[in-house]
Amino acid sequence: MKEIKKQTDTNRKRLIHLKDISYAYPGGMLVLNHMDLEFFRGDRLGLVAPNGSGKTTVFHIIMGLLKPLSGYIELFGSEKKEEKDFVDVRKRIGLLFQDSDDQLFCPTVLEDVAFGPLNLGKSREEALDISKKTLEFLGISEFENRITFKLSGGEKRLVALATILSMEPEILLLDEPTTGLDEKTRAILTKIIQETDISYMLISHNADFLYECTDNIFTIKDGRVINQGKMYRHSHDHIHTPSFLPDHGHGH
Repeated sequence: MKEIKKQTDTNRKRLIHLKDISYAYPGGMLVLNHMDLEFFRGDRLGLVAPNGSGKTTVFHIIMGLLKPLSGYIELFGSEKKEEKDFVDVRKRIGLLFQDSDDQLFCPTVLEDVAFGPLNLGKSREEALDISKKTLEFLGISEFENRITFKLSGGEKRLVALATILSMEPEILLLDEPTTGLDEKTRAILTKIIQETDISYMLISHNADFLYECTDNIFTIKDGRVINQGKMYRHSHDHIHTPSFLPDHGHGH
């Protein structure tokens, strides 16, 4: 696995460009309405908005899991339209689903984490080596032979993250990564994300987590993405958050 270091590269290469994207669920109103979004190498973005506003939809459109009604999708410098265009994208972008059970399907943890590297063409020996190093990096080496469906919610979250990191992606899309985590595990996850050199975008309602892990906050209003700027603290350690975000933020 790549050594995890904080991003220092100043190269602002555009990795994701969504332009004029509209999307509606069958029989429903527009969730995204001529939405634009740009994401650059080195970005550490937070996306926060009320439930049902389209946050997860944005991630699924980037991954080609949903097809927009209209608009332009450019990923890694080229336009993506058809399913075949997204095959390579899914090798380069790691999506942490909101529900870990959507991510984990092998009998044991090690098999689940090795699935991605094997799918990328690694030999079984290479895949197992990468997987063991990834679990060690996350501090969950002892999970190797655990039965996946018997894990707790928080344990599944870390294993789901391991399945993504083992593929050494260029971008992470993390959908509510702290869901189901106790305070200790959330602190571990926060440290991992803070120290990664991978560009990422994350969805969260946790103000402290957003403050600690992102450089910029975006929200979705009337189906469009709006830059909220950086979250910040007053001297008395109170986090300024968008009005719809619960304020958890007195210093920890």
